Amino acid sequence: MNADGDAAPGAVPGAGMNADGPPAATTAVPGAGMQADADSGVPASEREPTVAGGDAAVGGAPQSRTTDIVAGPGGVMTDEVGVVTGELTLRSDYADGHVTLTVQYKDADEWYAVTGGRVALPDPAGLDAVHGIAVGLLNRPEG
Repeated sequence: MNADGDAAPGAVPGAGMNADGPPAATTAVPGAGMQADADSGVPASEREPTVAGGDAAVGGAPQSRTTDIVAGPGGVMTDEVGVVTGELTLRSDYADGHVTLTVQYKDADEWYAVTGGRVALPDPAGLDAVHGIAVGLLNRPEG
């Protein structure tokens, strides 16, 4: 449209721009979309995408992230042994459209399911975000 409100040559009525003009400006909206490599707050050295055979994870293939944490007051409730406290390793596993959280005492062999720590996640690209949130909730080194 031109300044008088009449359709300019090459304009699309009601579009508010000239068809030959520059494209409309886009505005970034924080949080409006996620990327698989978005910063989750988890250092890259602690993110461990894995699949059978050790290749990079793709699509809906199983993936895993681990981070060492210190449980806060009251520890972390598990299905198998109740509350665990102290220095732990948190693992977030993605498989079959779900994320499952497990913990182990640091450097131990046994893993325990975090009570209430299973949720549907249709897009595996969200694993870093879910893991980052779990670390933020469970890691309380100052108590």
